Amino acid sequence: MAGPTVTDMATLPNPLPTLAADPSGRSLGLQLPPGILTDATDDGPWHEPLLWYAGQAAAPGAWSALGIPAGRAGLLPVLIEVGDAQGGPEDWELMPGEMSYPGDHDADDVLAGFWEEYAADELEALESEEAEEAEERIRPFGPDWPGLAPMASLTVSPDTRAAEVADSLSGGSRDWFKEPRLALVPARRSADIPAVIGWTGPLNYENDVARLCSVLRSWEDRFGIRVVALSFDTLVVSVAAPPTTQAEAERVAAEHFAFCPDNITQNGPDDLRAYAEQLVGEEVWSFWWD
Repeated sequence: MAGPTVTDMATLPNPLPTLAADPSGRSLGLQLPPGILTDATDDGPWHEPLLWYAGQAAAPGAWSALGIPAGRAGLLPVLIEVGDAQGGPEDWELMPGEMSYPGDHDADDVLAGFWEEYAADELEALESEEAEEAEERIRPFGPDWPGLAPMASLTVSPDTRAAEVADSLSGGSRDWFKEPRLALVPARRSADIPAVIGWTGPLNYENDVARLCSVLRSWEDRFGIRVVALSFDTLVVSVAAPPTTQAEAERVAAEHFAFCPDNITQNGPDDLRAYAEQLVGEEVWSFWWD
């Protein structure tokens, strides 16, 4: 018998169908601007809306103004990029029916499997000269998974940090997003948002994004992250408890390498130590999959 899917267990009763007859969301205690209900998936329309997003670009303050009342209605905020070449979520080939439940996966096991595949296996397969380069890339660690980084101390409320990061994206201080729209998703926790909508940004790396969401759940618990923004292939999270030393950052960088190797091998400094330097005190983590 097949196990539970994310749509069985990771969502509250979906309040989004209410918006079809009540676009302002007043019956849910909301005051929504004109927006769009999205049910488009790779297989055709989903049986109910996956998300709502605003018809205009997000402005600073919109996250805070809507986030608290939306949470009471069973909806969580996330910024959705619609201004790049891949278009908005209707064009993202969402696959909610293919995703499992994040709670069925263990973050340590997931990351260990990725590390062994992209570190240990790589080192074994390479010729000696290339292996030396690969070993240098993942130092101070070796082919064995170093384990999860310890829990860090919060410097601010995770929701406060999420609002700050959302405002920075909405205000254009970051160049990742050209036209972010505020969206609402019927998820129990922020870490589950990608799985709930069936996001396929990491499809070339991992087909079941719920496995990655199990890592996001662990980061929620240990570092106070929130999923703040998604584009076709990019995930941005806020961080309320970033690493404060190089040693702490190297442990976190190992998790990032397992979670998204492209951050280091294609879109970064090409070695873990240098990447870790960028994580010290960093309040925003972004991940891009080729």
